[in-house]
Amino acid sequence: MGNLAKQNVVRALTIGVALMTGSSAMAIEAGSERQDESGVTQVFVPAGCFQMGTNESALSAFINSLDAPEWAANAAPKYETPAHKVCLTNDYWIDRTEVTNAAFAEFAAAGGYEKPEYWSEAGKKWLSGQYIAILPLPCDSSDKPDHPRACITFFEAEAFAAWRGGRLPTEAEWEYAARGPESRTYPWGDDWVAEHAHIVGQTRTSPVGQYLAGASWVGALDMSGNVMEWVQDWLGEGYYESSPVNDPTGPETGYKKAEKGGWWGSNPFVGRSAYKHFEDGPSYNDGHIGFRVVTLAE
Repeated sequence: MGNLAKQNVVRALTIGVALMTGSSAMAIEAGSERQDESGVTQVFVPAGCFQMGTNESALSAFINSLDAPEWAANAAPKYETPAHKVCLTNDYWIDRTEVTNAAFAEFAAAGGYEKPEYWSEAGKKWLSGQYIAILPLPCDSSDKPDHPRACITFFEAEAFAAWRGGRLPTEAEWEYAARGPESRTYPWGDDWVAEHAHIVGQTRTSPVGQYLAGASWVGALDMSGNVMEWVQDWLGEGYYESSPVNDPTGPETGYKKAEKGGWWGSNPFVGRSAYKHFEDGPSYNDGHIGFRVVTLAE
């Protein structure tokens, strides 16, 4: 049998094993792209393990070397430590960029606010006016189609994701897509590079996907800067001390939701992939919070 024939046999066996085992990771490489049913580009994240969070000594060093704001330096030890092993047992797809104003406008135009099947019970209460949100930061980019959709509550982000046929990522899914198996400090590596993210010295959002050099290991963009992003998890002080290794989803209940990724008005400490913002309840919205969608691989 010639070399080419042998290669074809090996390729066929590999595909066959992937089909029999249901392992999409054997057939799809990390960072592969697809267009979902809405035409949105997503990148593939294979199941795997990483070190989530930050150990205390490293966090102390980051606080000093990255000139952490006092409010962030005080909160980070409560929510970001200890570093711990996390394994995600399912392959998934995550949006390559944050959801844009144009994409969210399609949801609204399709009657997304009027269709209860997309809304959680808490989201329905928000729709009925039982929750009130405030707007402390400007939403001056809402008329720019290619900018991230900001000034959006967790409930709206959750409903949009359901309309798209997906959901919001868990914090672990988001952080793994940003950091990868090597548990990088930033999506692109361990050293801060100002030109890789829309953070320092900015006053508003930018179009999504502009910072190609800031891509994560799977090619996800803007995971540091532009807008922070809602994730599924409730915020819980000390949760990492007892969280499960496999597929953690955060505390069962809470008052505030976790947000990841830093925003246009933050700094390199807040832009780290392990950083978790700690201030906002699910009915809150303002100009520095957006989101992206994940879909489990079939």
